[in-house]
Amino acid sequence: MEITAGRAEEQPRTSRLGIAAWMLFDWAAQPFFTVITTFIFAPYFVSRLTADPVQGQAAWGYTLTVSGIVIALLSPVLGAVADATGPRKPWIAFFAVIKIVSLAMLWFAVPGSPLIYPAIFLALATIAAEFSIVFNDSMMPRLVGEKEVGRISNIAWGLGYLGGMIVLVAVVALLSGNPQTGKTALGLSPLFGLDPATGEDARITGPLSALWYLVFILPMFLFTPDAGRATTSLNKATARGLRELKGTLGELRVRAGILRFLIARMIYQDGVNGLLALGGTFAAGMFGWQTLELGLYGIILNVVAIFGCLYASWLDAHVGSKKIVIASLVCLTAATLGIVSTGPGFTLFGLVSLPTTDSNGLFGTAAERAYILYGLLVGIAFGPVQASSRSYLARSVSLDEAGRYFGLYALSGRATAFLAPASVATITLMTGSARIGMLALVVFLAAGLVLLLRTPYPAHRPE
Repeated sequence: MEITAGRAEEQPRTSRLGIAAWMLFDWAAQPFFTVITTFIFAPYFVSRLTADPVQGQAAWGYTLTVSGIVIALLSPVLGAVADATGPRKPWIAFFAVIKIVSLAMLWFAVPGSPLIYPAIFLALATIAAEFSIVFNDSMMPRLVGEKEVGRISNIAWGLGYLGGMIVLVAVVALLSGNPQTGKTALGLSPLFGLDPATGEDARITGPLSALWYLVFILPMFLFTPDAGRATTSLNKATARGLRELKGTLGELRVRAGILRFLIARMIYQDGVNGLLALGGTFAAGMFGWQTLELGLYGIILNVVAIFGCLYASWLDAHVGSKKIVIASLVCLTAATLGIVSTGPGFTLFGLVSLPTTDSNGLFGTAAERAYILYGLLVGIAFGPVQASSRSYLARSVSLDEAGRYFGLYALSGRATAFLAPASVATITLMTGSARIGMLALVVFLAAGLVLLLRTPYPAHRPE
């Protein structure tokens, strides 16, 4: 079988406006991950919708598990169908409707309400968000040449973190009140009369993220060029797409480098996803952080992440995507070990004792400040590891197969995505310790790193 791989000979040309509009997709999409699944709503789900943080973390972990299974099963199919039908924008619009409606419904997740309803809407929003990313990512190889994909991917990712940080700052400064004082970080009363006692400052992040997404994906629809429409019907295109997906899976037997990259990414992305989704909830349970502390912690991480992505956008073009991913995984593994080794009065699993004095201010204990220092390593690395993974694959496939391979790329990020949160949730329940549960993430990060070290770059190259 003769396989055409790589894209060095292909030099797409898109206007700067079209590229900028495409990058705004990350700006539009990131607040969902920043304020909903990481720093604000997820910790609220864990610590305030239930009386027991251990049960809350387990419920959140299983919510991620269900959505991860759905994404894993359907992402490669949708990617193949996208190649067969042509345009990506109609698919993005379809899933945008699901995501926006689901996020708006989070407003009704009041304390004491059944967990099942916010869990369903969170799962739907997560599924729609990830499917949209499949189609958006598969547009990237058509926009710029091979040399530019790493720079564009990292800048777009950094732009996303900036958007997420802006929304997070707005929540902390203007919407989120301290439960004791009722005032925001600026000493103001929350806008719109939001009541922190009933969780309105956390619940408002659902409608806010929905509105942000709706407004800022519009430039992509207006200015970014899309693939041409196929002449076949959707049913025929779906059948063709499934045949091509089957052929793509067969190709992987002779494209061992791409297969190894996808497997490595599958493993380490599980750890990355778990760390992002559960890091904030872990802090909420251990230190009792509320929306204000979690929001400030998120702002710190996002500031670092923006600069990390901007530096990586330059570095990727000089040293390549693989070295960026490897360095990022080393940072994330070290950071996770630091996080799970820290508790009230100690860090590094008790090898280092910390004062237990509490200043009663924000992050008033030494353990909390140590946690933030480890979090800075997460902030530096979690943007580049994902952005450079995306450009790693974009450099390894041709334009006409981008949808199929980015569908498999999404599969590699979700095929076993249920394992990390399920492992954390199950070990947490078995041991009664959220710290021991979180330690499972180190295994995923380290195993993916070891496998990646043996993967060629670009991945289509012979080993």
